[in-house]
Amino acid sequence: MRTDPFDPLLAVARAFCQRVAAATQPSVEGALGLLYPAWCQACDGRHAHPSEGYVCRECQGKLRVVAPPFCRRCGLPYPGAISDFFDCENCRDTRFHFEFARAASVANPFLMDLIHRYKYRDAQWLEPYFIRVLTRQASPFLLPTEWDLIVPVPLHPIRRRERGFNQAERLARPLALATGIPLTTQLVRRIERTDTQTALSRVARTKNVRNAFERLSDRRLDGLACVVFDDVLTTGATTSAVAKILKNSGAARVCVWSLARAAY
Repeated sequence: MRTDPFDPLLAVARAFCQRVAAATQPSVEGALGLLYPAWCQACDGRHAHPSEGYVCRECQGKLRVVAPPFCRRCGLPYPGAISDFFDCENCRDTRFHFEFARAASVANPFLMDLIHRYKYRDAQWLEPYFIRVLTRQASPFLLPTEWDLIVPVPLHPIRRRERGFNQAERLARPLALATGIPLTTQLVRRIERTDTQTALSRVARTKNVRNAFERLSDRRLDGLACVVFDDVLTTGATTSAVAKILKNSGAARVCVWSLARAAY
């Protein structure tokens, strides 16, 4: 069984956070109920509880989880009855620095609308919904006996100040608690405030983030297995750039997990 690279304080911190969350949940939900009507933020027509992230059960049915068949490298889902493992066209033409990428759900219009509200309109009350989807899908595959660290993709300091938070870090923390895999933000930092990736081609995305990250610490990761986490995965350019830093620091294996998988 692997040893925790950030002991001895991790277990104490984890237990403390769990006690605080359990003790404050009723009061937090009560406060949210006063600030926001208990209505679904997706359809604005049905009741939705704060613990559900203000997404009603009917709208939750619009979510599409990632299921086979999908590319064995980048996790891009494909329609049809494909029984064999396959690499998609993007992966055949691209050298990634991670072994494979997986996502909890498909980035359909329903989910992307919620993610955009969360990131760009400060709709942080949606977090419980995202966390439930993510932990339900990812936890069975992220075992602490196989993976040592979770590394959220960092934001540039200016963008973080503008947004007020790093969505990858905020979502990765409860995933770390659910899986028992330590999270660290002390290995990689973003040094270039790159253009948004949304409107760029696959080739342009790779060039855009080629020199966007650097090592934050001299800590060696020899023999460790790392999980890079981001909220949305498209071409894999950003997460591959982070994975490259981890590999250069000695990581033995790197995989990627995300909340949503978008087509490139």
